[in-house]
Amino acid sequence: MRRLPVYLLLDTSGSMYGEPIEAVKTGVQTLISSLRSDPYALETAFISIITFNTSAQQIVPLTELAAFQQPNIDASGCTAMGEALSLLAQKVESEVTKTTAEQKGDWRPLVFILTDGEPTDDLNKGLTAFKSKKFGMVVACAAGMGANTNTLKQITENVGQLDTADSESLKAYFKWVSASISTSSKSVEDTGSEATTMSELPPPPPEVNIVL
Repeated sequence: MRRLPVYLLLDTSGSMYGEPIEAVKTGVQTLISSLRSDPYALETAFISIITFNTSAQQIVPLTELAAFQQPNIDASGCTAMGEALSLLAQKVESEVTKTTAEQKGDWRPLVFILTDGEPTDDLNKGLTAFKSKKFGMVVACAAGMGANTNTLKQITENVGQLDTADSESLKAYFKWVSASISTSSKSVEDTGSEATTMSELPPPPPEVNIVL
């Protein structure tokens, strides 16, 4: 079976403490439960969560939806976004099955990045590792006005911004991520083609301003 790997890169630095991090936890729960009710996603989507604060860690390895356990997510420390991109590249290398002459590998991974701040480490080092891998679609979202969309533009052209990192905005964001994963899993199952541009995803909610 060809899997659709989905990596969520979540900023869990100190500035996310309180309402934002609680909203992220709820967002992840809602995302998983809505994907579990989608037969296409249940069949193909595998989810991994990488969090980054003072360092980056993969708190959920690539896991099928049925077996996904809600991880413990806390906020503290700095924003090691470069390290998160390096770790993502390593995990894609080790977890995603490559296509060979003998077999079709997994679909190219979908990546959703959420951050409310600026990287406090060397982003370029992470970018180099990240750019060496093939991804289907990478969407980065700046939560609130403390995150620099120009920084995120270096990672992907698909950048969104939430005016605030409050629970309503984050809830809308995760709902949209969930719908995007559903659309992508249906697309690979039905037509065997992957979404590669934002226009192929469901339109983002009014809370998510697309940065052009």
